Amino acid sequence: MEEQITQYKTGMVMIPDISGFTDFVINTNMFVGRYITEKLLKSILDSNRLALKVSEIEGDAILFYKYNNIPTFDDAITQVEIMYNNFKKEVARLALQFAIKIPLSLKIILHYGSFSKYSIGKFEKLYGVPVIEAHNMLKNSVAGFPPYALFSEAFLKINFEIPFHSINKYHACDSCKYLPDIGYIHYL
Repeated sequence: MEEQITQYKTGMVMIPDISGFTDFVINTNMFVGRYITEKLLKSILDSNRLALKVSEIEGDAILFYKYNNIPTFDDAITQVEIMYNNFKKEVARLALQFAIKIPLSLKIILHYGSFSKYSIGKFEKLYGVPVIEAHNMLKNSVAGFPPYALFSEAFLKINFEIPFHSINKYHACDSCKYLPDIGYIHYL
């Protein structure tokens, strides 16, 4: 059976990622932790006002994407703030429900470029440099501690005639060389 090959399209990638997740899993009862994680990820999914598609849920992160009708910078900022505020409210509700401290926060990455999809059984995966770059943006030392959102220069260039200049240049290190330039940090 011949597989259908999807061409590359330009689009945006958005990854909300729960910070502090590893320590949380290690230090929280498995059943309570799983329930809290499920509710927090659902709060992010339910906050999707831009009709972003979900490629996958990766433990403590959701890989969203969109090919058409890329949001404006202002719409993207509003989306980020809605996701974070709903996440924060859900953390507070769950902390009260379980009478525990939930030391989790959110960082959100927005990037733009050409990528494709492919299928493995019933799963669709994204493929392309922007997908790798967006994941690498999660591993940064740019903003200190979450919560924050990072917008790549590539994303900003589609929204501004005169784009923001990069506020971060990386040193020559193996883990940094695949990071795109960061054009904007939005602290939540």
